[in-house]
Amino acid sequence: MDLQRTREIASRVEELDEVGSTNAALRVLATDADGWPHLSVLLTENQTAGRGRLDRTWSAPAGSALAASVVLRRLPDDASARGWIPLAAGLAMVEAVAAQLPDHAVSVKWPNDVLVDGRKICGILAEGTGEAVIVGSGVNTAMTEAELPVPTAISFAALGSTAHVDRLLATYLEQLSASIEALAEAGDAVSSGLHAAVVDRCATIGLDVRVSLPGDRFLEGRAETIDEDGRLVVRAGDETHAVSAGDVVHVRPAQL
Repeated sequence: MDLQRTREIASRVEELDEVGSTNAALRVLATDADGWPHLSVLLTENQTAGRGRLDRTWSAPAGSALAASVVLRRLPDDASARGWIPLAAGLAMVEAVAAQLPDHAVSVKWPNDVLVDGRKICGILAEGTGEAVIVGSGVNTAMTEAELPVPTAISFAALGSTAHVDRLLATYLEQLSASIEALAEAGDAVSSGLHAAVVDRCATIGLDVRVSLPGDRFLEGRAETIDEDGRLVVRAGDETHAVSAGDVVHVRPAQL
């Protein structure tokens, strides 16, 4: 791939013909902090055993999706501020995708899926490793409508658009780096402006949702906002619940 713009921003860029998981591979490589400094990227268009949240695995036809993992080392000192890294990554990818699909509604589904017109085009997984965080993203680029895994998925190709991968990655890295730097400097998401930016781009807020919680439990209600710790605030009847982790489904009121 021609990745001129990406290479100008990233500290290091390595492209693989094929890999099981870019996150898993980068976790091993990133133990060499000098060789893989802050904002280093490992990517492929043929990821055969991608991993998502809750250890789910997935794969895509070769050449149909971009998998890219980034090493972040310049992190906020505060642990709660670090919890905003996945949301910062989701926001950064929203901006990158929206720049290429200006006629579509691009948003974040809490905590960090990227939606185009309500359908998922990108998933993100952030994992801590030592003193670093690795953020992996999988973007449906050339996947045809027939290749989409579920009806709620979408791709650039299925929208009749060709993804400019270099511009996509470069914009994503610029936005992610700026958000993490501001978060580290301010010390919290509210002061850095990240909280307001994520809330503004979050499609989940204002919708009726069903949240799958640990222990085979479910929470159903209206998503009201995202609190200062990055938790989704859901109102169920007269009570509000702050959800820090869980699968969220956007549903119509009649489905609740």
